[in-house]
Amino acid sequence: MNDWQHQLAQALTDPKDLAERFPIDPSLLLEVVRRYPMRITPYYLDLIETPGDPIWRQCVPDPRELDPTEASTDPLDEERLSPVPLVVHRYPDRVLLLASGRCAVYCRFCTRKRKVGCAAMGVTEARLDAALDYIARTGRIRDVIVSGGDPLLLEDDRLENLLSRLRAIPHVEMIRLGSRVPVTLPERITDSLCAMLRRFHPLYFNTHFNHPRELTPQAAAACARLADAGLPLGNQTVLLRGVNDSPAVMQQLVKGLLRIRVRPYYLHHMDLAAGTGHFRTRIETGLDIVAALRGPVSGLAVPQYVIDAPGGKGKIPLQPEYLLRLGEQALLRTPDGETIVFPNGTITDR
Repeated sequence: MNDWQHQLAQALTDPKDLAERFPIDPSLLLEVVRRYPMRITPYYLDLIETPGDPIWRQCVPDPRELDPTEASTDPLDEERLSPVPLVVHRYPDRVLLLASGRCAVYCRFCTRKRKVGCAAMGVTEARLDAALDYIARTGRIRDVIVSGGDPLLLEDDRLENLLSRLRAIPHVEMIRLGSRVPVTLPERITDSLCAMLRRFHPLYFNTHFNHPRELTPQAAAACARLADAGLPLGNQTVLLRGVNDSPAVMQQLVKGLLRIRVRPYYLHHMDLAAGTGHFRTRIETGLDIVAALRGPVSGLAVPQYVIDAPGGKGKIPLQPEYLLRLGEQALLRTPDGETIVFPNGTITDR
């Protein structure tokens, strides 16, 4: 068993195990875990300093995940945009390929928490074959984003087979991997993995750091191995209440990302996914953060602040030309000129 597989085998999946380390009542979390699974690697657990801190909030279940809500379990309408299982085809020339149903750590704010880590994800070899067949016969697809779950939870040989099959499709020009393992399971980024990945360029890698305390020496070493293998590294941060919703924290994060050769790419406003409302901030919070970054940090370190529009309408950059009105309901203009209404903040703001 490899070190990273040993980490996974030792991951916490039961709130009772948390209670052995922290002064909590695990009974309050059991119902949450029955609906939305928990998994925390020993590595990521060691980053927690105290209950309720920014690392804790990202990985430990919260009873508020079960609060009644009008939010959708599928806010981006991915099921409707799925021509075959495991493929989401939202934009004309690119698709999302959900290659794995598992993650090293199940983030409590995940937009796919309705199915990641659950039987509903349904990643089978037959479904992967059908997904690859769809990509092969759809000639307008030039860009494939391999995500999940986390595709790097596939063993090297399975990931290599998947990348080989994608690279054999003539119209697929580039492949992107979306993975949080540099943050939650850096042992997974081995020399042998990187040697294999470098055979499939152009290959891009987007990861997901949300807080400066995640920028550990182990994470830095994992990113260095990927960068040395020639993979351009980007980061997609989610704006999370109580985690990174201040200019000081975000400035520390983006500066730290550049130091480890990862370029801040997107700052995502929270999706309207059921079970995540307690993480949402007001849109103004993100606008103020981005404004505070301009000047004190390099332009390379300033991510683009975006909302992924409900209903699968795509990403809206949160810039003045796309903001028509802010209040309890934000009025936004999509890049194709459509006007949408987006709830601003959480129910506790109103």
